[in-house]
Amino acid sequence: MDGLVPRISGVGTGVPPSSYTQEEVLERIEVPDERIRSVFLNSGIARRHLVLPGAGPDGWIEETQKDLLAKHSAYGLDIGRTAIEAALKRANAGLDDVGYLCCVSSTGFMTPGFSALLIKELGMRRDCARVDVVGMGCNAGLNALNAVAGWVSAHPGELALMVCIEVCSAAYAFDGTMRTSVVNSLFGDGAAALALTARRDGSGPGPAIENFASWIVPDAVDAMRYDWDDEKGRFSFYLDRDVPYVVGANVEEPLARLLEGKGLRPSDIAHWIIHSGGKKVIDSVRVNLGLTRHDVRHTTGVLRDYGNLSSGSFLFSYERLLDERVAAAGDYGVMMTMGPGSTVELALIHW
Repeated sequence: MDGLVPRISGVGTGVPPSSYTQEEVLERIEVPDERIRSVFLNSGIARRHLVLPGAGPDGWIEETQKDLLAKHSAYGLDIGRTAIEAALKRANAGLDDVGYLCCVSSTGFMTPGFSALLIKELGMRRDCARVDVVGMGCNAGLNALNAVAGWVSAHPGELALMVCIEVCSAAYAFDGTMRTSVVNSLFGDGAAALALTARRDGSGPGPAIENFASWIVPDAVDAMRYDWDDEKGRFSFYLDRDVPYVVGANVEEPLARLLEGKGLRPSDIAHWIIHSGGKKVIDSVRVNLGLTRHDVRHTTGVLRDYGNLSSGSFLFSYERLLDERVAAAGDYGVMMTMGPGSTVELALIHW
């Protein structure tokens, strides 16, 4: 197995066609409370792609859990397909080349999952191996990438796809409270896909994945959760107000573990690809790691233009980094995601 190095050969993204400024969202849900309006308007978010129905008679957007699940399935398939096709195009590959498909989502539950539905929808190979990672939250993209990297390392020359599909508007519960307003002000809809390969000689396009690190904070297990709301009769997402500080206080240890044995220091990392968790989360990570605003420019840019896209957010930033064409041979990059658990996940990549 010497020389087998997983490499990222392509990335692609997809979003629903409808998008809204924060002001337009506030108009749709008719929020008069100035405290809630302030949460929306001071979020660092200018626009989000969302699938929103018309408002009900009392001004609130009313969708049953059945409506939300139908939205998750229909729009998830659409944006997932767009992301996959874009990733394969960048990787100079086709659907028949895909031997493994890993689908990630936390915005709905269904059986069969996205992997089976996409194989049918796209006409992919019937012998395509597959797995669905469901319910892990915003950190799940790197949990899944770890598994996909392992699969390509065990199958030299084969192509694998990971696709994060998050229709976050299918997880909304509107009730006019500050608790739901924080969540509803933050998340957007979007999908992102990566294509990976591993060759015996270690060659190939794109950066190599050299290491992973994980860190969980069990004491903060309830800080981020998605559970049943009896009053609304649907699932609802909860974020503790201290989440940014929990995340920021727990990024240094896993980063040190990621870099140990490589002879690297944080100052040796040229590119930081960090989950767009929210304005306060980004600031907390930046301060605790001593990063500059330039280091997190793509993270803040994705938050501004799309909101928090859950598990796929960091891949939108990675796509922007590639489009910028500044990554050079020999550069190191760190991918970082954070989510329920509370969890920090990292990957070290090398061009």
